Amino acid sequence: MTSNNPSVFLLMVNGQIESANFPQYDDLYCKYCFVYGHDWAPTSGLEEGISQITSKGRESSQSLVWNFPIEITFKSTNPFGWPQIVVSVYGPDTFGNDVVRGYGAVHVPFTPGRHTRTIPMFVPESTSILQKFTSWVMGRRPEFTDPKVVAQGEGREVTRVRSQGFVTLQFNIVTKDMKKLGYETSSTENTAATSHQGPGPHYTV
Repeated sequence: MTSNNPSVFLLMVNGQIESANFPQYDDLYCKYCFVYGHDWAPTSGLEEGISQITSKGRESSQSLVWNFPIEITFKSTNPFGWPQIVVSVYGPDTFGNDVVRGYGAVHVPFTPGRHTRTIPMFVPESTSILQKFTSWVMGRRPEFTDPKVVAQGEGREVTRVRSQGFVTLQFNIVTKDMKKLGYETSSTENTAATSHQGPGPHYTV
C-alpha cells in the first residue's frame, strides 16, 4: 500500500463524555463501548472504559460532570457499519445496589472537526406490576445482558423502555484518505438529530 493509492481510510476519534443530567439520581458512573461493522477494526486506543463516580455539586446545577476521556482510531475499507458509541449509566438504588439508570447510543460524527452530542437515555421497563414489585424487593432492575444491543435496531422495538436523563459527549474527529477512496461526507451531518436513531452518513462517489 502506498500513500498515493490507499486501500483503507482512518477515523481518529478523541473527546470526552462530559456530563449527564439525571434529575432524580446522584452518585452515578458511566461505561462506554464502541459498536461497528465487519469492515472496521480499531488500530489504537480503547474500545471500552468505565468512569469514576461523580456527584452533583452543592450549587443548584443538576449536572453530573465526568469529563471522562475517549480516544480510539479505526481503519476501514467501507463506511458501512460506521462506529457508534454506547453509553450506560449506573448508580445506587435505595438498598445500595448498583442498578442501570440509562442506556443510549449515537454515531461517531461523520465530518471532521469538533462536535457535541446530547444522547437521550432510556431504561428497560418491567412488563407487569408483579415484575416491577419483585425487582424492587430483590433490588434488581431490568437491564440488557449486553449493552451493545442498544446500537442494534433489530428486535429492540419489542423492548418496553422509559426515557430517563441525558448524557452529553464532545468529539474531535479526524479522517484520513476517505476522499482518496472516493468518499466525501456531507456537511449536512452537523445538523443531524442527536438521537441514536438519527440519520446515517451521506456519501457521494
